[in-house]
Amino acid sequence: MQEILQQTTWQEWLGVSFSAVQVLLARKNNSNNYLFGIAGISLSLYVMFLAKLYAEFTLNLYYLVMSIYGWLYWKFGKGHSETVISETNNKEKLITAGIVVGTFSLFYIFLTHFTDSDVPILDSLVSAFAWAGMWLMARRKIENWILLNISNIIAIPLLIHKELYLYAALTAFLFIIAISGYIEWRKIIKSKSLEVD
Repeated sequence: MQEILQQTTWQEWLGVSFSAVQVLLARKNNSNNYLFGIAGISLSLYVMFLAKLYAEFTLNLYYLVMSIYGWLYWKFGKGHSETVISETNNKEKLITAGIVVGTFSLFYIFLTHFTDSDVPILDSLVSAFAWAGMWLMARRKIENWILLNISNIIAIPLLIHKELYLYAALTAFLFIIAISGYIEWRKIIKSKSLEVD
């Protein structure tokens, strides 16, 4: 255990801390979650590049863009008022499936032909589901928690394989928070529908 702690860089510690705060705030439906996310993502970019997790690195670049977009969308929405939590419609489900299939294909081709990645399938799968989940999170769709958890469950053994134990622990924590986040958001949707009725 002490050896693991000694191998962990300050960038990992700080990145994980910011990311943990971010997901706890997202669970509470607090738009400021994105500000902590941006800080954590910036540090994670450095760590993932050094670990040769190139799809994860690209995923973090995407997270950075989506965090900025998400913060603005949550705060101002389409009509300059805060966007409410909702479920995906059929069009959004098709877009989500397209994001998963498209990003997996692109990452897999890129990782197998242009990098020295030793885990192209898992790295691509983690990123594909996370890209789709983050898009749904930015649009305040409850299904984001499901897709992010599919990504999390694949990421945990991948991060352990890469000896990024702190990120593996964070991902296990995120898995648990995503379950409670889904439950919390479901309650919010239910209470809003009762207010309408």
